[in-house]
Amino acid sequence: MGKNQFCVVILAGEASGDQHGAKLVSAMQKKYPALFFCGMGGDALRQAGVRIVMEASELTVVGITEVFAKIPAILKGMATIKNLLKSLRPDILILIDFPDFNLHIAAFAKKLNIPVLYYISPQIWAWRQGRVKRIGKLVDHMAVILPFEQRFYQEHNVPVTFVGHPLLDTNLPAADQVLSAGSNEVKVIGLVPGSRDNEIIRHLPVMLDAAAILKKRLKHLTFIISHAPSVERKRIQSVIEGHCLRADIEVISDAVETIFERCDVIVAASGTVTLQAAIHGTPMVIIYKVSPVSFWLGRALVRVPNIGLVNLVAGKPLVPELVQHQASGENIASALEQMLKDTSQLNHLKQQLFALRNVLGGGGASERVADLALEMLKR
Repeated sequence: MGKNQFCVVILAGEASGDQHGAKLVSAMQKKYPALFFCGMGGDALRQAGVRIVMEASELTVVGITEVFAKIPAILKGMATIKNLLKSLRPDILILIDFPDFNLHIAAFAKKLNIPVLYYISPQIWAWRQGRVKRIGKLVDHMAVILPFEQRFYQEHNVPVTFVGHPLLDTNLPAADQVLSAGSNEVKVIGLVPGSRDNEIIRHLPVMLDAAAILKKRLKHLTFIISHAPSVERKRIQSVIEGHCLRADIEVISDAVETIFERCDVIVAASGTVTLQAAIHGTPMVIIYKVSPVSFWLGRALVRVPNIGLVNLVAGKPLVPELVQHQASGENIASALEQMLKDTSQLNHLKQQLFALRNVLGGGGASERVADLALEMLKR
């Protein structure tokens, strides 16, 4: 490294982590241009100027049992990153979510005396809370994006800063703009099945079942399916072609924000996208399905009353959650029908969703994490 130049290794294992990491890299470069970045991620980090040595898409998996098929790729990825840390000896290691992989790497970094900043906490407050002790030993500082996470880490004496949620760093519609919309006769329903192949396989058929049921009950409905870039479009098309409902369905590959702008309500797979929808003021029904074994193990381990981030941040069940066998076409259709039939209640829900923006700390998350990282670098 040249004079006053620092080396940063950054590891993101999910599509959302890749996006948030890219914003962080850009914020750090603006504040201190003499930085070299490399690590694991996807297109967003690559475009931000990070030299990608490991593609995150090769490792991404959901569910406890589903991970077994990915073990060879995960072990290879760990070896690649360990070799990178050994050869480069970076000035800081920034980890973004992706806990099982990243905490293993954090342990290796600790042996090499590399400072570790963890941005976007694993959901240890929800399940496997015992991991907080390991985090306390391996991580120099936690940068958390949900307000209750800060309290959790403080209670366990782990250095932590609540930085706000990076989703608020984007241009968001004004509340009055969204509240005045939705008076059209034709109601638009968004189907957001997920960003992984197995999520499409599990969620899209029941979403289409719900759409078919609703078409029989309500007039003037149209449906939009969100196609995530991490999924091949033909995967979605094949599910649609195998279903009885084919009319009045549009598949869009635009950013998911387009769904929020165009839809009156959405059905979404549980995940970050539900929080994105909330801060855009879009009412939703949250669903999730995993393998039966993953579900039963998860049910035994999870320690929170809700799975949806929207409901967790609100501290109460703002929107319906339908998990596993509850996520049937009939149940989804009934929840959507109830929302669409009561306009005043729907507007009240939109206002409650908008209120979450304040709970999430306002914009500037990337800037605050950049300041934390640079402070650690210059120590």
